[in-house]
Amino acid sequence: MSETFIPVAAPVHKRRLSRLAIALAARRNVLEIIPALSYRQPIVTGEVLRRWHMLADPAAYKRVMLDNLSNYPKSEIMRRMLRPAIGESLFNADGAEWKWQRQAVAPVFTHRNVVALAPAMSATAARAVARLSKVTRAELVSEMLTATFDVICDVALSGREHFDQHAFGDAITRYFQTAGRTSLLDFLGVPEWFPRPGELIAGAAVRTMHGMVGEAIAARRQQSAVHDGRGPADDLLDSMLAAEDPETGRRMSPADLVNNMQFFIVAGHETTALAISWALYLLANSPEHQERARAEAREQLGGRLAGADDLAAMPFINQVLEESMRLYPPVGLLARHVLARDELCGRTINPNDILFLPIWALHRHEMLWERPEHFDPERFTPGTIRDRYQYLPFGAGPRVCVGANFAMMQAGIILSTLIQNFRFAQNRPLPQPVMTMTVRPEPGIFLSVEKLN
Repeated sequence: MSETFIPVAAPVHKRRLSRLAIALAARRNVLEIIPALSYRQPIVTGEVLRRWHMLADPAAYKRVMLDNLSNYPKSEIMRRMLRPAIGESLFNADGAEWKWQRQAVAPVFTHRNVVALAPAMSATAARAVARLSKVTRAELVSEMLTATFDVICDVALSGREHFDQHAFGDAITRYFQTAGRTSLLDFLGVPEWFPRPGELIAGAAVRTMHGMVGEAIAARRQQSAVHDGRGPADDLLDSMLAAEDPETGRRMSPADLVNNMQFFIVAGHETTALAISWALYLLANSPEHQERARAEAREQLGGRLAGADDLAAMPFINQVLEESMRLYPPVGLLARHVLARDELCGRTINPNDILFLPIWALHRHEMLWERPEHFDPERFTPGTIRDRYQYLPFGAGPRVCVGANFAMMQAGIILSTLIQNFRFAQNRPLPQPVMTMTVRPEPGIFLSVEKLN
């Protein structure tokens, strides 16, 4: 492996930060508030207005995400950052409200349905190859966002005729940079009902996104009326239009539909694009791993586009993606509110404490990973045994990401197709991992691109 290559990481503050310093760090990059001890200890406790704990222990994560899930709902800080865009949709909901929405969308992401989408994934990989063939330097995040947007629109809406991908993507970025950043007011004790500046600034971005989603839903309702109420497309939107809570008979309101579609379109292409982009950054800086991945892809594909049936024969491509999401998990930190007294890592957790789940630190923990700061796809060699709650790019327990298989198939198809066609090398500027809603590279991932014969 590349002994001198240590991938870029977020700054780690080794001294105790003041309340103001924590607030400024969180506003700049929420990964910076993770204390150095969280990379070495199972739990770290402190107090900023309220008592808080940071967990980096697999057994404790299992307790929070599975065994005592109902005791740890999402914190209001996280809900407030997301609520303007996605309301009380699947990601933000808890309890019975979450359960029936999950049941409504799960059938769309069955293995059979995901495999049926593979041709669309292959087609978008082909378009990415065509675009990159025309350049010698590219910013890969924007390229991959373009690639994955078409596929999620096929899943959700059977097409993207109501969407301007660039306008929608710009709105997502503006939202992440405004409402998606922690507010200083959260650290100054200002009541949660008081509006945060970021939420107000993000209004235009929300209107842009909701406007496109709303148009697509309205068009589908007109189509359904023509088909006597039967959905003509059999996609995510049809599933949500037909969904009914088995206990209450409730159906999704217009706001529910917009919010859930908004969430799935954003999450369904953003996280996959980031996983591929970070993987290409890692391979660009580790030539021996890049050559191994290319040899595997070329042996299996022989110059053609990758498809669903090819992925099992390319295990190293999958290992690269898994290691990419270890180093750069899509969501680097979660927050939970504690309802009742509990014990985690031998420490008492009291009602109204804040529980932080720093996935970023869990994936880089010195007690869980050998040389955690290094890029080493061998960690994910098939058959390797590790604790289920040690590696959580898609979460775990009942709330595990419903689209995980969809994301991995799409990422594998696109990455293997690209790596057999191009040689990538690091270009300037270097990326820095910054988390607002997701762990994005700023200002981007700029690579030299060489087309291969």
